Amino acid sequence: MRLNNLDNPFFIVLLAIAIVIVNTISSIIFFPILTLGILFMAFFVCLKKRYYYSFTVVILALTFIELNNGFKPLSLFLLATFVYVFLVPNINRIFTFSSLNSYIYMTVFYLGVTIVWSIDHQISFYFVAILVINLIIDFILFGVLI
Repeated sequence: MRLNNLDNPFFIVLLAIAIVIVNTISSIIFFPILTLGILFMAFFVCLKKRYYYSFTVVILALTFIELNNGFKPLSLFLLATFVYVFLVPNINRIFTFSSLNSYIYMTVFYLGVTIVWSIDHQISFYFVAILVINLIIDFILFGVLI
């Protein structure tokens, strides 16, 4: 069994607090660094390992990011729940390489974020560039830190 930093509930709480701080600072300089993929993986691990107190902090961090970036309240929570309940079992059934599944989960979650964003806002090249940059940042941070 492979252990990583997300298996520690204290790390998840500190990660959620750090993500909220980074999101607050990045919204001031008008380039949103969302790190939603890492927060989704924390959401995934909290549900899988039943870390309910850490799960509460992750939900609060998701809610803060939603309100800070103009999403509807609890829309990302519902999206993360949908991906966890319906799409992750199908991804596990289709793909057999377990080392890339986390990256596939993050990509699917960002596709869902794109759909949720397109409901209330217009899709532009700037928005797509921001999401691709955020996805790359999440891949790098997830690969290096977690």
